[in-house]
Amino acid sequence: MSENTTRDTVILGSGCSGLTAAIYTARANLKPLVLEGHEPGGQLSITTLVENFPGWPEGIQGPELIENMKKQAVRFGAELKMAHLNSIDLTKRPFTLSIGKETIHTRTVIIASGASARWLNLPSEQALIGHGVSSCATCDGFFFSGKEIAVIGGGDSAMEEALFLTRFATKVTLINRSEHFRASKIMLDRAVAHPQIKFLTNTVVEEVLGVEEKDVKGLRLKNRVNGEESTLPVSAMFLGIGHEPNARAFTGMLDLDNDGYILTKNNVFTTKNGEIIPGVFACGDIQDRRYRQAITAAGSGCMAALEVEKYLEEHGH
Repeated sequence: MSENTTRDTVILGSGCSGLTAAIYTARANLKPLVLEGHEPGGQLSITTLVENFPGWPEGIQGPELIENMKKQAVRFGAELKMAHLNSIDLTKRPFTLSIGKETIHTRTVIIASGASARWLNLPSEQALIGHGVSSCATCDGFFFSGKEIAVIGGGDSAMEEALFLTRFATKVTLINRSEHFRASKIMLDRAVAHPQIKFLTNTVVEEVLGVEEKDVKGLRLKNRVNGEESTLPVSAMFLGIGHEPNARAFTGMLDLDNDGYILTKNNVFTTKNGEIIPGVFACGDIQDRRYRQAITAAGSGCMAALEVEKYLEEHGH
């Protein structure tokens, strides 16, 4: 398409929500442009076996699931582009997006740029993501039934992960870098009272062991007070230090919550100062900090796409 063409819709992000939105808008003949962003495929692209996505009784590899969705979207006329958003102007219509040296005009925007898990950023941890290192207990806890595992963090999400993982693990060790916990009293009390959860405070992970075997064998730990090092034998490490919503580009343009997630009304409508911004929708983990599942992301992508169709119809496109 030439630079003077105004598109019907542009989708920011190529994870589960963005690709579902692409499938729906493409089938409605809206020829969506999907900008793949800095993490093409989203969090599923760094997941191994996905066993809780309906329709795959034997499970499916995360990257394969994403690849299937891409093919499905392209089959119906979606265009995927490896590009990163430089800037976006939502103040005038059509909306203007700047990507690289290119300017794109569009009548509607679906923001599906997701949230990135926070990692410790250790080389050994990064090498073992999907091989015993995970940021999602709901997704991967089942694989460690009958094993001992560790959870990193001291906030509510770490407590939640730890409590959930006690359904599978024989023992959960919660590792926190200080002796103070950010978790709410009720969540902390619940975790402390659980017989399968043990606490290690003032402790940091220096290395995840098992890189050569491609399988977590344990953690090399360091006490931050006395400097002592120790090894904790575990079969998995779960990160419970939260997620970073990829919404910085929309600061000042859209209503965000205190942690930077996009606030939405009626599921997918974005707002500014509490007023709905017509034609701008958000779906998936960028606005869902509660469920964060592939299937809920896909569901909200479908909602955003249907609202785009409705909006364009109402405006004579």
